Amino acid sequence: MKIVMMGPGAMGSLFGGLLTRTGEELWLVGYRKDQTETICSAGLTFEEKGTSQIIPMNATPDVTSVGKADLVIFFVKTYDTERAVSDALVLEKEDTIFLTLQNGLGNEEVMCKQIDRKKVILGITGHGATLLKPGHIRHAGWGKTLIGELDHQITDRVTQIAQLFCKAGIETEVSSNIHDNVWGKLLVNVGINALTALTGFKNGQLLDHPETLRLLEKLVSEAAEVARRKGIHIEENPIDKVQKVAEATRENRSSMGQDFDHRRKTEIDAINGAVLREAQFLEIPVPFNQAVTDLVRAIEKSF
Repeated sequence: MKIVMMGPGAMGSLFGGLLTRTGEELWLVGYRKDQTETICSAGLTFEEKGTSQIIPMNATPDVTSVGKADLVIFFVKTYDTERAVSDALVLEKEDTIFLTLQNGLGNEEVMCKQIDRKKVILGITGHGATLLKPGHIRHAGWGKTLIGELDHQITDRVTQIAQLFCKAGIETEVSSNIHDNVWGKLLVNVGINALTALTGFKNGQLLDHPETLRLLEKLVSEAAEVARRKGIHIEENPIDKVQKVAEATRENRSSMGQDFDHRRKTEIDAINGAVLREAQFLEIPVPFNQAVTDLVRAIEKSF
């Protein structure tokens, strides 16, 4: 299968490296030349569980040079989704599948404005990765990956992708309720991302201090109430789940934390900001999510 990864940041490089090791033809496409040029010339430096290896990979900033693809995976920031989808249209053939494994809400809607809904698959992942420098990542957290069709059917193609991921060491299951799963992942991001960005902590450090643990619980409780009011089914206690994820990815610096470290725009509007928008529509107060969203947005203005 020919796979193209749109967005070779920490997570795109992680999945790209794992899939490349299984022998799949994979291309990383990104707008950061330092990242793609380093990977193209020297390979991807891949740290995992105390070991390090160099994985030779295909990487380019020019999507038109890649040709047609069987599977296109989006790992770009949510605010870059529209541009990435537009660029990725040159990869499309009759049976190309477009899969998003991005954070936050809204990616499905943006993708389906330019791509036939029948070609789009949603997914979430519990893995964590840290971009240490261009071309160098650390696999810093392990978790389950879920993928599913927009109409919630279990199809051969989504099963095939799940098997492909499992072969690469990415534990993956097919979901018949992927929209509920997307909200479940959102609750994790709501509780972890903004707090790690604002405090400078790694994920697990949020559990080590009563102040940040209390804030995590408030953020998640507010978002969970919004989800319930929208009719989203939440399988387990959301606060317990977020704490488990924070512990499982203890040494990882969240994507929003890494954005703060490098003074880059964050995905706050698709995470805590998305909770705000949904809450306003439902007329539910979410003061803690409002506060952290305002703080992140204010700090971003100095970048």
